[in-house]
Amino acid sequence: MSSNTGALRGQALHEPAETRKIKSRKVRPGSGDFMIVALVSALVMFGIIMVFSSGYYNSIMDSGSSPYSYLIKEAIFAGIGFAAMFFLMAFDYHILGKMGWMLVAIAEVLIALTYTPLGRSYNNAARWLPLPGGVGFIPSEAAKLACIIFLAAYLAARPDRINRPVTGLLPPLAVIAVIVLSVYLQPSTTSAATILIICIGIIFIAGVKLRYVFIAFAAGVAAFGMHIVMEAGEGGSYKMSRLTSFLDPFADAGNTGYQVVHGIYALASGGFFGSGIGNGVEKALYLPDPMNDFILATIGEELGMLGIMLLIFAYILLIWRCIRTAMRASDLLGTLIASGVAFMLSFQVVLNFMVVLSLAPPTGITLPFISYGGTALIIFMAAMGIVINISRHLKPVDSSEE
Repeated sequence: MSSNTGALRGQALHEPAETRKIKSRKVRPGSGDFMIVALVSALVMFGIIMVFSSGYYNSIMDSGSSPYSYLIKEAIFAGIGFAAMFFLMAFDYHILGKMGWMLVAIAEVLIALTYTPLGRSYNNAARWLPLPGGVGFIPSEAAKLACIIFLAAYLAARPDRINRPVTGLLPPLAVIAVIVLSVYLQPSTTSAATILIICIGIIFIAGVKLRYVFIAFAAGVAAFGMHIVMEAGEGGSYKMSRLTSFLDPFADAGNTGYQVVHGIYALASGGFFGSGIGNGVEKALYLPDPMNDFILATIGEELGMLGIMLLIFAYILLIWRCIRTAMRASDLLGTLIASGVAFMLSFQVVLNFMVVLSLAPPTGITLPFISYGGTALIIFMAAMGIVINISRHLKPVDSSEE
């Protein structure tokens, strides 16, 4: 038996169909991974509750009277997300693979529109496109999933391309580089870095030689160093202090370290069991935007370390189910898409936790399924729908030996 392009590093996951064996629980043809559905549903429902709790006072301030505005919007976003997830659960991912070029082209066009008068800025970044109802669409979030599908389909169509860096890998990476640069210039450094890391992960899983991974990593480190230098040069000491404030947020607690400090206060005051949902203090207009990227601080204050531990367990289980689907996929396309989604999910979860715990500079990256925001929630739920669809196409188990 021979493995196909070394997918998932050293494991014969894509042997010819007639010889492939999956030594595990038998999967009925046409069935999906119900555990992913249950985990995503639980996380989304929990997120709606925490958005309501953490955004209660901000909702009153922003709407002028109603504490339910963020709750209602997030519930609507979740409804759209569930519709997308269930649709993609039934939509053959092989068709999506054929649409890879189109999806990545649409993503680039939408990103380009943010540079036109149609674009809207938030926190000095032109990332939004306005939609009816006073909500916005963030093209860079959709670009993450589009790049996953595009690169996975490109490599799965001709697996030998992975061994030809110039003629095989350079064309799709050039396309993705255009998107990464466009997102970076918005500026949205974290989203650009996320897309880049996801794509490196996919080509690693596809079996690229390790030296090329090291080259890509070195290039990424160099690019980040250049970013630091440019930030310091353009914004002087203030921008540099924003990047380094996490090292000692209390040194400038009233300015650059303000959000991180109040996030730490919230986590510390929660103890092990927390103060109870709705009883948090820091969300009461002390912690900026507590329902967004710092929602974990409110979770820690109101549900304590126990709540955070349960949340971590749910994420680990969900990531594992994505990896499990990748390992058991019936073809390379399924393996690479599921792996890309697992990379996207795990990277954003880890980075968000690091930011709130003051282990990384504030980035604005959301906590998947939990933070307030329609685009990220819908895209993540759509991605999970694709993974579930991949799990529906697993080969039945043949546990007998040849």
